[in-house]
Amino acid sequence: MNYLYDELSVGQKASFSKTVTETDVYLFAGISGDINPAHLSEEYAKNTFFKTRIAHGLISAGLVSGVLGNIMPGHGTIWISQQLNFMAPVKFGDTITAVVEIAEKLEKSKIKIKAACVNQDGVTVLEGEGIISPPRVKVE
Repeated sequence: MNYLYDELSVGQKASFSKTVTETDVYLFAGISGDINPAHLSEEYAKNTFFKTRIAHGLISAGLVSGVLGNIMPGHGTIWISQQLNFMAPVKFGDTITAVVEIAEKLEKSKIKIKAACVNQDGVTVLEGEGIISPPRVKVE
């Protein structure tokens, strides 16, 4: 299912939740090439500000992408631009909920969105806004 431009309304929201695992972090490191020891080495990470390994920030951004591409607007959505602020670390085992809200309908069938990710304690770990192009063909 998906939503076309005319089916979207300002204030409309959708969300997706996932528990971030050690496997997720290692897979992302392999895909991205980001093998920063802050993500992969507990020995290194215990001497950092966070005192433990943390997930890559773009894993949370990926959850936003999952909302956009699979839930709202859904299949066929293209992410054009995104501004992100990483507010707090994501630790292994945290359950992150990505929330996308339609902020404004723009010209040429573009949509401005607000995005946020919060952990299981309600702490915002990511916030931002972006521009998307919703699908042009209906998928049921």
